Amino acid sequence: MIHVTAHDALLAIDLQNDFLPGGALAVPQGDAVIPVVNHLTLLPFGQQAASQDWHPHGHVSFASTHGRKATPDHWPDHCVAGTHGAELAAALHQARIGMVIRKGRDPDIDSYSAFLDNDGATRTGLDSWLAGLGINRVFIVGLALDYCVRATAIDAKALGFAAIVVEDACRAVGPDPQATWQVLAQHGIERVQAADLAGL
Repeated sequence: MIHVTAHDALLAIDLQNDFLPGGALAVPQGDAVIPVVNHLTLLPFGQQAASQDWHPHGHVSFASTHGRKATPDHWPDHCVAGTHGAELAAALHQARIGMVIRKGRDPDIDSYSAFLDNDGATRTGLDSWLAGLGINRVFIVGLALDYCVRATAIDAKALGFAAIVVEDACRAVGPDPQATWQVLAQHGIERVQAADLAGL
């Protein structure tokens, strides 16, 4: 059993309408994680944060911007700033979320991680906010495991946080997430189930 304390944070990644069933870039069974995440929000985390893709029209990640079909690097138009698709899921319990990071706002740079844009240099400010509040361990949940959750976990570890991914509170785009779990393990990132977590 892992005991959650005031030095831990819960990071809910991209639980947005466009990534849920019926959305523009739906993650298979993405809605199944929301009850699990809602349960976790009740634990005594010192801080809770959420991230949102928040793209301008014509964003570099959109296949339509390049006149192409969607590929693993160029996606259908999704999470356009200010649209219903970009909103956090209504079923997500948000009362304890202290910060919302809106990423991918630069039209020329994508941003998978809640900590850094894909240029590897531009920070969102999440790391300094967490560190300033005494957080040293983060528990990461959300969508999609093989893209934004993975990138967030790797960056969290590189920025000095202990990083743990809650497996049953994530879903992947690809059908076989094992390669992602192997990469995360290579970075020293732990994998747990929601039932493994408890308050003191």
